[in-house]
Amino acid sequence: MVTSKRKLRQLVDEGHVDGWDDPRMPTLAGLRRRGYTPESIRLFCERIGVSKEHSWIDYSLLDAALRDDLEGKAPRAMAVLEPVKLRLTNWVEMFGGDLASNTHLEPCQAPAHPQRPELGLRHFSLGPEVWIEHDDFAEQPPKGYFRLFPPSEAAAGSKVRLKYGYVVECTGCEKDTSGKVTTVLARVVPDTKSGTPGADAVKVKGTITWVAVHEAVLAQVRLYDRLFTEAQPDAGGQDFLAVMNPASKKVVNGYVEGGLTDVAPGARLQFERHGYFVTDARDPTTSTPVFSRIAGLKDNYGK
Repeated sequence: MVTSKRKLRQLVDEGHVDGWDDPRMPTLAGLRRRGYTPESIRLFCERIGVSKEHSWIDYSLLDAALRDDLEGKAPRAMAVLEPVKLRLTNWVEMFGGDLASNTHLEPCQAPAHPQRPELGLRHFSLGPEVWIEHDDFAEQPPKGYFRLFPPSEAAAGSKVRLKYGYVVECTGCEKDTSGKVTTVLARVVPDTKSGTPGADAVKVKGTITWVAVHEAVLAQVRLYDRLFTEAQPDAGGQDFLAVMNPASKKVVNGYVEGGLTDVAPGARLQFERHGYFVTDARDPTTSTPVFSRIAGLKDNYGK
């Protein structure tokens, strides 16, 4: 990061960022909008100490302080950021009703926070179609892949658990005319609902998150990363603009749990598997909920 006011002003004036409170900026306004808590910044300051010597501090230390602060207090939720539809083909056979009208919805529940029972439970339901992450399905799975893949001559289709729901077994997929997978097909394995007697009788190696199609909320999700591709972007007098990260902001449309429609601006939560996010405090450009990533669940920057 650069902290020179002259260079930061150049980033703003030339339109490289979206203002002084851009969540990628090292300003207090930027850090606040990004979702960093006062406690995480104080913890970061305590860990790095004070010195009169010029030094560089690894950015990952700030993210580590943020994770340490939010781990114990950020409520959990499920979100699908790169969605593909999963259809449970034996839904009517198992539960009855009419597939077209979704007459049966299976209630599910999960803790708002796994270590804080006083926060209670969040409630949602499972239906015949759910959204899953695109990379939770592979037609040709690599070695060690424990998510969904179709049956082949060498092996049956894989089984995974829909988190807080049932174990499902992949049976195939549907594609469009270009060969792109549009729907993954699977069957529900009976008597495997989480929290019920005998649910663990069917052993699986993979558990995936999901959001039911019938109650999913469309949301804009902003995936922020480091503003520069080098750890010391202006060291030695080099042009810091030449090492700006073109992937420092990625905007995707995903689906989140139905209970997140009225989350207050500035609220922080953990999307399971994806990291810590904050609801954008101000953005008049969209009518859908906006969630910005503060930090991932672990630091992969060095990799």
